[in-house]
Amino acid sequence: MTVVEYRTIPEAELDRALDLHYLVFLQKDPEGELRKLHREILERCLRIGAYEDGELVGLLGAHAMSLSVPGGELSCAGVTFVSVSPTHRRRGVLSGMIAELWRRCAEREVPLAALWVSEATIYGRFGFEPATRSYSVEIDTEHPLELRIAPDERPLRLVPPEKAPKVIGAAHRTAREGRAGRVGRDEFWWRTHILPDEDGENDDLSAPRVVTIGDPGAPPAGYVIYRTESNDEGRGRLHIGELEADSPAVAAALWRYVTSVDLVDKVRAWGRPLDDPLLRFAADRDQVSVVQEFPALWLRLVDVPGALAGRAWSAPVDLVLEVTDAGLPENAGRFRLTVTGTGADGVGTGGDDAGPVVRVDRTEEAPDLTLDVRELAACYLGDLDPAELVRAGLAVEHTAGAAARLGAASRTELLPHTTDEF
Repeated sequence: MTVVEYRTIPEAELDRALDLHYLVFLQKDPEGELRKLHREILERCLRIGAYEDGELVGLLGAHAMSLSVPGGELSCAGVTFVSVSPTHRRRGVLSGMIAELWRRCAEREVPLAALWVSEATIYGRFGFEPATRSYSVEIDTEHPLELRIAPDERPLRLVPPEKAPKVIGAAHRTAREGRAGRVGRDEFWWRTHILPDEDGENDDLSAPRVVTIGDPGAPPAGYVIYRTESNDEGRGRLHIGELEADSPAVAAALWRYVTSVDLVDKVRAWGRPLDDPLLRFAADRDQVSVVQEFPALWLRLVDVPGALAGRAWSAPVDLVLEVTDAGLPENAGRFRLTVTGTGADGVGTGGDDAGPVVRVDRTEEAPDLTLDVRELAACYLGDLDPAELVRAGLAVEHTAGAAARLGAASRTELLPHTTDEF
């Protein structure tokens, strides 16, 4: 076999890269505006190509993202467009591209990588594991949605999509501060990933609609982004892409609005957080159905000590974690995680005189808890209690109560949640 070389894909070969991607995913060439959009996205990505005798046989893109973590945010490689030619499967091409990505993450001091999987069996062996979960909900709108709380009665406003980022951007940033797992957005990201004219997966959907709620002239208290589709009888469905609210009453008002749009028989909301208050304040749970729960964002800790030191912790803790990592041996080892103080807001501030709140040091001391980098990713954002890993046999507790102490320190007020697909 000839040697496969891994290098940056130049812009001159982007159309070639897209052709490979459509081939691998059995997609018809979208041509037109959608292909133009895909090319524009790839232009912004770090692009790793696998070449054999000058032929492109593999593609891996990575967005330079900022991901919210408890107490702040960290740089994250958002892996996308992963494609290996069907003629080169099972020849280590994907492993080679992933290894090249880890090398570049180290160069750029990027401690995290994340992706949405097309096949769940593939990425666990590269150290990825689901770190956020979501559910999809369907609401029958043949009769009005009854609520157990009073909705906010401030006025609603329909905002043109091209103006929406400036109108709702601050509300999204505030929502990110309260939940881990959220992707930072600039104007380009809003336009290409959140509010594109066409939905890349369903040609029957309308352009995006954006509705805000709040006092005239004031920043919105919440917003909803949705698309609609109609059938031959002139009836249709409403698909919610995102709904954010700064209070339960605002959320109730937005849910009341989307379920009262004329000619809509059913509302479907994809990717809601597991602690969404809708399931509590909906008066008739037979009307509101959870139709799917699924792992959402898959996370990988590329730099274990950097990732541990880069998030805030909700309780003091002193533990030695033994982390295994077959894919990145230099990332493995024993790390003493010491959190010496937390603030009243639970974000690890510790006060001006508290000194370093979080320390992560390599050590040769005996471990309190042993787990793989996959399992560390699963509980890193606060989605999973480490004690569950011990009960499942996926982590080993050497010191009684170690998993519970790590769980108490990593707990967050709101569950992590991810809405941005990439």
